[in-house]
Amino acid sequence: MSEQGDQSLQARSLRAVWHPCTQMQVHEQLPLIALARGKGPWLIQTDGARLLDGISSWWVNLFGHANPRINAAVNEQMQILEHAMLAGCTHAPVVELSERLAALTGGALGHCFYASDGACAIEIALKMSHHAWRNAGRAGKREFVCVRGDYHGESLGALGVTDVPIFRDVYSALLRAAHVVASPDTRQAGAGETAAEPARRAAADLERLLAARAPHIAALVVEPLVQCATGMAMHEPIFLREVRALCDRYDVHLIADEIAVGFGRTGSFFACEQARIWPDFLCLSKGISGGYLPLSVVLTRAEIYEGFYSADVTRAFLHSHSYTGNPLACRAALATLDIFRDDAVLEHNRVRGAHLDALLRPLREDPRIEHFRRCGMIWAFDVRAEAIPVDRGDAPSTPFSRRYFSAARDHGVLLRPIGRTVYLMPPYILSEAENEHLARGTLAALDAALAH
Repeated sequence: MSEQGDQSLQARSLRAVWHPCTQMQVHEQLPLIALARGKGPWLIQTDGARLLDGISSWWVNLFGHANPRINAAVNEQMQILEHAMLAGCTHAPVVELSERLAALTGGALGHCFYASDGACAIEIALKMSHHAWRNAGRAGKREFVCVRGDYHGESLGALGVTDVPIFRDVYSALLRAAHVVASPDTRQAGAGETAAEPARRAAADLERLLAARAPHIAALVVEPLVQCATGMAMHEPIFLREVRALCDRYDVHLIADEIAVGFGRTGSFFACEQARIWPDFLCLSKGISGGYLPLSVVLTRAEIYEGFYSADVTRAFLHSHSYTGNPLACRAALATLDIFRDDAVLEHNRVRGAHLDALLRPLREDPRIEHFRRCGMIWAFDVRAEAIPVDRGDAPSTPFSRRYFSAARDHGVLLRPIGRTVYLMPPYILSEAENEHLARGTLAALDAALAH
């Protein structure tokens, strides 16, 4: 497409499309990235320029764009069954996917309830938790707990357990607010402390709340190992072990939101595995279909499922989505699991990750940044506030995140900072040369964004 055609697509999009997480006026100055196609880790713009997708297109595209194996699986399924309702019906892809996901938990979580996106999965887990307590004769357990800085989605129920003000505050009058307990963020460790100390303090804060309110609390919801949307706040596995023990002691459900951190992102297939615990509800989405089709799932324990199993319809979990367990999405998910199984992905990620980590080593010693950190296939660092230049003149300052986004694009990389936090979540397929391109672009964009 010509440059004129590229501009036309941008203009049409601005007239017709309301883009997510966007103040639309921004795009009067910051052009949209007009995409023509994707290939592997690359996004190709309509003018032919290539961007390396350093954030896996919002953390979903694990094995590259137009992956031939996932393409083949979805194409084959399209010839067989594209969709059927899951109420009163079933089909092979949803059954096989449920069996394989349960097996990946060692059978600890053996029942799968499907939806289309992460926020819906959180809604399901919250409703299912309260309903389970109600079925058990404990309807008073209707309060929820989240961790400071947690993000769990933007539907009203999910926002109630989200502690990110920019998403939550404008809708606060509509929400049922949750209790908020301290974050285990390792950046809070004081001088001479280990990274485990913030985790222990956060667990102690939770215990104080549970000691006072446990008869009224249905569940605690956490993002295991990495609180992503709040700025990639990472914590030690000991926090998960502590909260699992506290939930058991005080009779409270544990909901693990692995929507962003599941499917190998933290180094293990599920993040909870690093703490050697299983939650009562495990929420999955994003990478589950390799970035192909909307799909989410909540896995839960047999004893919770059995509490709904009854001749009484009011004890049933009466919740549904039109595209629940869509066959095409399930086949994409099965192809994704096949790649994990056949290609030793976690093992190869350790090698890829070590290589990229070495390339990013200059950031560890850069005086302009702090808290360089890594968890599996997630890297992040915070730019010091005093290092960010302030625009002079009548125009308002350009936020650092926008400066960096534009600079990264100029250097052939798609990166989207969260405030002062720059993070990388690349696909699991980068070659050494592509790792080098990503690292060069990350470093060059930092210099450009901080230039006066």
